[in-house]
Amino acid sequence: MGILGWIILGLLAGGIAKLLMPGKDPGGCIITVLLGVGGALLGGWLGRTLFDTDLGTFFDLRTWGLAVGGAVVILLIYRLVFARSGD
Repeated sequence: MGILGWIILGLLAGGIAKLLMPGKDPGGCIITVLLGVGGALLGGWLGRTLFDTDLGTFFDLRTWGLAVGGAVVILLIYRLVFARSGD
């Protein structure tokens, strides 16, 4: 998967993760792309470590599931670390 594929995957996976976990999160388009790319990297690592599977091609459902799952985990960690007490 080339750099353009990673950017598109990151934008869509980050957007889906933000839709699955609505709330106040930082950033716009660039942060969403970084969230999705980071999620794909984390999801690929977790998939390889825990389930002996890896990211496939761009159109592979496994790739999208791992990327969105990793992005959701990153969002969850962000919210736990930067949670406001009193909200």
